[in-house]
Amino acid sequence: MGAEVMGLRSQWDTGRLPDLIGLLARLILGIVLIWAGVSKVTHPAVSAQAVRAYQILPYDFADYVGYALPVLEILIGLLLVAGLLTRWSAAVGGLLMLAFIIGISWVWAHGYSLDCGCFGGGGTIAASQTQYPLEILRDVGLAACAGWLVARPSTSYSLDHRLFG
Repeated sequence: MGAEVMGLRSQWDTGRLPDLIGLLARLILGIVLIWAGVSKVTHPAVSAQAVRAYQILPYDFADYVGYALPVLEILIGLLLVAGLLTRWSAAVGGLLMLAFIIGISWVWAHGYSLDCGCFGGGGTIAASQTQYPLEILRDVGLAACAGWLVARPSTSYSLDHRLFG
């Protein structure tokens, strides 16, 4: 009896735990991306305005990014939650997080006072309302979720596992 329990514990520790960590990373990153996209998709002009406020991209290109970003976030989020094309979806999600970290760092370094626009809104705010360190920390955590999934895309309860073994 003791050996059976030890065998199950060993299997749990070495085999199942990374899959469950991957599931958690997938769900966290996916749900946050869906939430961010849904909060912006019905107001694309506001999303474009938020991207322009960063003053990184050329004006017209910032508009395209602002209109496309919510749709991309929702698509990547849905793929992650479903566990479909996990490595690819996580790579795109990770690149988005890297872009957001760079953007927030850029405005912080240049002394701009912006709402990040990550979950709708965006634009100029009072300097006392900025939360750049927390926003960067959040995105670093989400990038870590993406990194885990790129390195180890096999997760519990994924369509990848069901469809591709």
